[in-house]
Amino acid sequence: MNIETIWISTIRMSIPLTLAATGSIFCERAGIISLVLEGMMLSGAFAAVCGSFYTGSALVGVSCGILAGVLVGLLHGILSVRYKVNQVISGVGLNLLITAVTTLSMQLLWGNRGNSPQVQGIPHFAGVLSGQSVMTFIALALVAGAWFVMKKTRYGLRLRMTGESPEAAQTLGLPVQRLKYSGVLVCGAFCGLAGAYLSLDHLNLFVREMTAGRGYIAYVVAIFGRYHPVGALLGALVFGFFDAFQISLQGNGLPPQLFVVLPYVVTILVITFAVKNIRQPDGLGKL
Repeated sequence: MNIETIWISTIRMSIPLTLAATGSIFCERAGIISLVLEGMMLSGAFAAVCGSFYTGSALVGVSCGILAGVLVGLLHGILSVRYKVNQVISGVGLNLLITAVTTLSMQLLWGNRGNSPQVQGIPHFAGVLSGQSVMTFIALALVAGAWFVMKKTRYGLRLRMTGESPEAAQTLGLPVQRLKYSGVLVCGAFCGLAGAYLSLDHLNLFVREMTAGRGYIAYVVAIFGRYHPVGALLGALVFGFFDAFQISLQGNGLPPQLFVVLPYVVTILVITFAVKNIRQPDGLGKL
């Protein structure tokens, strides 16, 4: 068991969780339940591969992934804000819809329902930074930027006020609906980028249901991090470590299924014992 390998893998595994959890914070702080993270990430992963496949450019692919996440976020916002659909039902329903759409699209585009062809991926660094890509540093910069926006700007204050009490925010003349839309759209952009990282950094192809529940784990990470970007980063590192650790345990003669479930077991334990005393925004789910 190589400690250095586990550490490098921990960072790689934590990046998509960090991005998605940070996006979730914007959504939840705006008062919108962000159970749609899985669908946002999956659509971002698929669109990123499509963009890279048809243009040969990983940059175009990442841009397509972000756009796809934003579009799913917009749809969740329309359902939640305009039509006042139950936000849990909207989120889970969109997750199921995106799973079906991406599977069908693979069949139509490539004649394969399991995976796409190999595409141009995000380049990795060599030497001491071996195993990491430029996306690692972009993610860290985005976490710092999210902290600054949320804590030090007028927009962040208004967003948090909207999530705590939409009635009070509306009384003060704040554009509550626009703020809610902005929160879910920012969330979509972060999750789309997380999905693009999964498909263009890890495998350079799209695999059916490749998010494998990471959107739900990111939702828990956001709560575990107390709806704070830095807390989300630290929480993602914890979950990333267990993901990397279970990979290092495979290949020792035992069934790999025993280790694959480790990150999900950790998620259940966190939900059961660690997040029950964390206060969510008072206006979460209210319109």
